[in-house]
Amino acid sequence: MNYPDSVLIIDVSPRDGLQNEQQNVPTEIKHQLINGLIDAGIKKLEVTSFVSPKWVPQMGDNTELMTAINGGVGHLNRREDVCYSVLVPNMRGLESALDYHPDEIVIFGSASEAFSQKNINCSIDESIERFAPVAAEAKAQGIKVRGVISCTAGCPYEGDIAPSQVAYVTKRLLEIGAEHIGIADTIGVGTPIKVQNALKAAMEYIDVADISGHFHDTYGQALANTLAALQLGVRQFDTSVAGLGGCPYAKGATGNVATEDVVFMFHGMGIETGIDLGKLAQAGQRISDYLGRANGSRVARTLLSKKLDQAKS
Repeated sequence: MNYPDSVLIIDVSPRDGLQNEQQNVPTEIKHQLINGLIDAGIKKLEVTSFVSPKWVPQMGDNTELMTAINGGVGHLNRREDVCYSVLVPNMRGLESALDYHPDEIVIFGSASEAFSQKNINCSIDESIERFAPVAAEAKAQGIKVRGVISCTAGCPYEGDIAPSQVAYVTKRLLEIGAEHIGIADTIGVGTPIKVQNALKAAMEYIDVADISGHFHDTYGQALANTLAALQLGVRQFDTSVAGLGGCPYAKGATGNVATEDVVFMFHGMGIETGIDLGKLAQAGQRISDYLGRANGSRVARTLLSKKLDQAKS
């Protein structure tokens, strides 16, 4: 097996990791998390979403957070070597985001018709058509467009998802202007062969260089699925520091795969990520402490425990 020399890690914890938190996470804490991730070497991250606070209260400070990231109102004083992505659900979300100059927007569709109907009250085709003017305007403004497909390995309502559905949604997202496709195992039921089949379906329409994997660890399969994707040539992966996040539609879901665990695996394989694992673990522990929960990364817990033991000796 020929593995790559390097991969791109996209940390989604500020957005996907925090969006379902019940307690309020202040803008300052989110900004500290983002700065900690960038200091650790993260070069691309999802920082927030421009959705209605009625539906996702935790993202209600999107304009304040982007202002802080940009260095103040009307400023654009941020790291030029970092890609700042935001999720937008519609044209109104894009219009709000444009004032803050995101490098990339994230749009989405589901490989499951039932999931689409139950969650956004429209069909897969209708949901994608709604994004057509959003993608067109973003590209006209020089902003990259990433399309993410949810439920590619399984759905809480339909069960298994046919790879042909993944291929179809990939084709439709590309037709409206998506330049990159994220293959997401939204509820974490995927296993390596299912994930590879979903990826191969997407690859019928887009080069593997423009595909990323987004795997949840509900059943402990995320690292295996990451490796399976790597073996097909995928070189970009969505992860979340400290394993933050979860899917509200899967009982017991443990959230996104921990960035620290993925980085540890890649480093152990001789694959470069550009990330300082020690600094990453510290960033994850800081946000875990604030949230009052155990760190969801096994690697981070081990590294930090060893560091504490060394300090005591």
